[in-house]
Amino acid sequence: MKRSLHQTIAGVAVLTAAVLATSSCGFGSKSSSDNGPNNLNLLVPAYSDGPHGTKALWEGILKGFHDQNPDITVNLQVESWDTINDVVRTDLQSTSSTPDVLNIDAYSSFAGDKMLYPASDIVSDSVLADIQPGFKQNATMDGTQWALPLFASTRTLFYNTDLLTRAGVTTPPKTWADLTDAAKKVEALGGGVSGYGLPLGSEETQGETSIWTFGAGGNWSADGKVTVDTPENLTGVRAMKSLADAGVTQPNPGATDRKDVLNAFIQGKIGMIEGLPPLIGMIADKNPGLKYATAPSPTESGQPVTLGVADHLMAFKKDGSKQAAIKKLLDYFYAPDAYTNFVKSEHFIPITVSGLTALADDPVTKAFAATLPAAKFYPSNNPKWAAAQGAIKQQLGTITQGADPADVLKKIQQAAN
Repeated sequence: MKRSLHQTIAGVAVLTAAVLATSSCGFGSKSSSDNGPNNLNLLVPAYSDGPHGTKALWEGILKGFHDQNPDITVNLQVESWDTINDVVRTDLQSTSSTPDVLNIDAYSSFAGDKMLYPASDIVSDSVLADIQPGFKQNATMDGTQWALPLFASTRTLFYNTDLLTRAGVTTPPKTWADLTDAAKKVEALGGGVSGYGLPLGSEETQGETSIWTFGAGGNWSADGKVTVDTPENLTGVRAMKSLADAGVTQPNPGATDRKDVLNAFIQGKIGMIEGLPPLIGMIADKNPGLKYATAPSPTESGQPVTLGVADHLMAFKKDGSKQAAIKKLLDYFYAPDAYTNFVKSEHFIPITVSGLTALADDPVTKAFAATLPAAKFYPSNNPKWAAAQGAIKQQLGTITQGADPADVLKKIQQAAN
């Protein structure tokens, strides 16, 4: 869900260095005396930036946790989604630099390598019971839940009502043919306006791609195997290429990250994009006068389907000495007050029953919770998915630069095998 997504929240406390050590260079520099059972290293991605973004939210949570647990120190490391996978790969080369708790999207390769605590070892039974069943299943592999869903996000079409009206588009597109037609009409307005924002840079290519492959009836897994090179997925990727070839997207879509497309939409420079829940807060913060609406994601047939994403928290077992401290931290995080404040501030969808109840009147929850029944998820519980996802990020954008979609999918499939 990458992810320079910003929405302010008032009253977040900032920790002093004596309470919280924040590092951008990993945990390996900590002395061995700092690595006892009550010293935890927490590595998280930045979902939002700025003085009230993800870092400040975690600092506020950890301040409250430290007040209740003064004997436990949590060292926070916040990385961008552009770099966090590389940081994780580097940190895992040594036990001393491996984080104790990690927030990231895929967990299955770590679980397959027996590196993680089972979820039942790191939170109370009441927390596990509060997680919605579908998300619990998505965090389960071989009958054991290995990760804790953090929150959920789905995608839906955001469209600039002013631009579409000026272009003569009276209803939001339902099919890819409708989308292409509308994008051409918006592009024809000129003035530096693009019809559709197609982010196929390396930031989160798998997100945009999934919307199109799912829209063709495709999937990323079947019968326990990662499935990339399928006729349905090829149809979706070819449809993306056709849109780019039609010249109705932003310039150089194969090298454009999602955050740039979101910002361009907020500035009124793009007619339509696939957006996430935090986009509502970003618009309210950066351009509250923007006139926009949302509609189901267009598909090949017009039958709604969308991408659902659930990022995860997981805990590395290492020598097992930090289980008690980890459990206290995660129980504190998933308590309704801390958890719902975090989810609401980041503008995502809660994955707990209590969270959905508490945020029932939140604009994001009201707008996006209804999309969950039409959502398909990444196969996060398949250890091969991490390799496939990495290959998609590296390879998929080349279809807008002349690469053949069939050849690209074959290369990605090879990486996943």
